[in-house]
Amino acid sequence: MRRPRGEPGSRAPRPSERATCAGPGESWSPSPNSMLRVLLSAQASATRLSGLLLLPPVQTCCLGPSKWGDRPPGGGPHAGPVQGLQRLLEQARSPGELLRWLGQNPTKVRAHHYPVALRRLGQLLGSRPQPPPVEQATLQDLSQLIIRNCPSFDIHTIHVCLHLAVLLGFPSDGPLVCALERERRFRLPPKPPPPLQPVLRGGQRLEAALSCPRFLRHPQQHLIRSLAGARPEELTPHVMVLLAQHLARHRLREPQLLEAIAHFLVVQEAQLNSKVVQKLVLPFGRLNYLPLEQQFMPCLERILAREAGMAPLATVNILMSLCQLRCLPFRALHLVFSPGFINYVSGTPHALIVRRYLSLLDTAVELELPGYRGPRLPRRQQVPIFPQPLITDRARCKYRVVLMLRERWHFCRDGRVLLGSRALRERHLGLMGYQLLPLPFEELESQRGLPQLKSYLRQKLQALGLRWGPEGG
Repeated sequence: MRRPRGEPGSRAPRPSERATCAGPGESWSPSPNSMLRVLLSAQASATRLSGLLLLPPVQTCCLGPSKWGDRPPGGGPHAGPVQGLQRLLEQARSPGELLRWLGQNPTKVRAHHYPVALRRLGQLLGSRPQPPPVEQATLQDLSQLIIRNCPSFDIHTIHVCLHLAVLLGFPSDGPLVCALERERRFRLPPKPPPPLQPVLRGGQRLEAALSCPRFLRHPQQHLIRSLAGARPEELTPHVMVLLAQHLARHRLREPQLLEAIAHFLVVQEAQLNSKVVQKLVLPFGRLNYLPLEQQFMPCLERILAREAGMAPLATVNILMSLCQLRCLPFRALHLVFSPGFINYVSGTPHALIVRRYLSLLDTAVELELPGYRGPRLPRRQQVPIFPQPLITDRARCKYRVVLMLRERWHFCRDGRVLLGSRALRERHLGLMGYQLLPLPFEELESQRGLPQLKSYLRQKLQALGLRWGPEGG
């Protein structure tokens, strides 16, 4: 190829005009963000642009001073002419000459020639005190050449062209930068697809919601929404047991959820055994909540009559929950106080706890069911329920006041309803003739020092018509 006529004589490029050569195995691929930051951080001078343009080497070909016979990677029969075109681009004296070399030799232009042309353009703009004028049409023609051929570029060439285009001032939203950026994204390795989230049905959503840490803030609202989205056939015994245990554990007295459990128990009565029923009934007694479901008690009586002989511990657990609700069914009491049931329980591993529950049930029958005429727990099988001082005090009738310390955890959450076990204790003590003096935790926490506490207790006793002793006892 000949040099176009009309251009000044050629000269050997100065060392400062030669680009550095990337060694074997070296790579350089600036990120687009770093490119844009360099461009936008300051209005770089032409001299600074020239210095920056000399930094990034092109890996796909040798741009440094080398022998004329060096071939580009993957050489071939046209390696010599291709390398010659690269030398001509590196020695071009004007932007117009760069464009002519690219346009007049389309069969010899390779992808790595375009970053060489862009780099030489930057050198021409910054290597002289008065750089040669560049017509806008010349830049547009060069852009169109790169845009038309960039689909054949490899990822490294695209990175270099993108970097140089930004440094040369091509607009970030212009066709050249957009085309190069599009090709860069196209060559990025595909992102792995996000893991498929299982499609949760209503019951599964409820089960997942019960283990969600967000329940610490608004447990009732999440549970209600999860339950509302569940169809009846999706509410399995396992899911409803989880719900019942969650309500009982966190003292959540939520009527809508408790009514849903009661309705489920009535609808699924035939499919539920007493071991499942005891878990479903637990929150009603613990939270001191008697459901509005009219078939709730008749359903439990039928289950107790059917399951009493097969699961004695579950049977007394159900009766304990009903005892806290003051809803003990006579027919079930006849079953658990019968000699056959008591003898059967005595030979089981959980005989002591069953006897303790039966003792409490027997006390409840004595105090709360004066009309009951059925069997009772034999005295030799009874286990003391109340502390020994209260039992002896009942015989001596010396002190008739019981101070009831009411802590925060003695109540259902966000309410002033006592838990079922606490309400049962206070109720039984009152039926035994004791005067109860409740001491709310808010009032106790506001007392500062022993004198103030004694004054507070004196006022409480005086309200009951009692006198504070001479020694404060």
